[in-house]
Amino acid sequence: MTTLKFLGHACFQLSNSRTTLLFDPFLTDNPHQLAQADQIDCDYILVSHGHSDHLGDAVAIAKRTGATIISTAEVAHHCSEQGCQAHAMHLGGKHAFDFGYVRVTLAFHGSGIPGGHACGFVVHFHGTTVYFAGDTGLFGDMALLGRLEKIDYALLPIGDNYTMGPGDAVEAAALLRPRVVIPMHYNTWPLIAQDPHAFKQEVEKRLDIPVLIQAPGETLTLDS
Repeated sequence: MTTLKFLGHACFQLSNSRTTLLFDPFLTDNPHQLAQADQIDCDYILVSHGHSDHLGDAVAIAKRTGATIISTAEVAHHCSEQGCQAHAMHLGGKHAFDFGYVRVTLAFHGSGIPGGHACGFVVHFHGTTVYFAGDTGLFGDMALLGRLEKIDYALLPIGDNYTMGPGDAVEAAALLRPRVVIPMHYNTWPLIAQDPHAFKQEVEKRLDIPVLIQAPGETLTLDS
């Protein structure tokens, strides 16, 4: 059984009985206050970029647990310099891990690391394919991702201002054609306040793709 737990903002925990992955572990100073860094155990940490609300507690968690940080080369190097085990990748690259594979995707956003790039991830996890878009604006090559990968769950930002807003995220879903869409990166602060139910209604009406809205702290059981 594969589960996806939402820890607020853009932090998710993807796990089954064998492996646990953590995406963008912003826990300390997260307004949702759902977990402390010393309460989290995982095998891998995927970091989309170096901004504090995404790199977050990755270094502290990795040093305590021995988890491997997977990210672009610049972020991975930054983490390894602080004593973490890291696997460096880059845009367009794909690598096999014991849980499946990771493809590093484009994300149009600042890197938070000098000379670096923001990214997203397509993760094939024990038979389930999850696209974590990261902080990104809408871009047309999302259609290529939809052709290259049979995406089961697409985790898309809808907060606007720093990332796609709801309207552009609807367009992203149309390009990606996942089985299910899950919104993220909204309502953490007033500047990115959005109505996820209005987004859900528009995606389901226009595209006939179900949208699952996860409350912070909620765990979903994923279908492969």
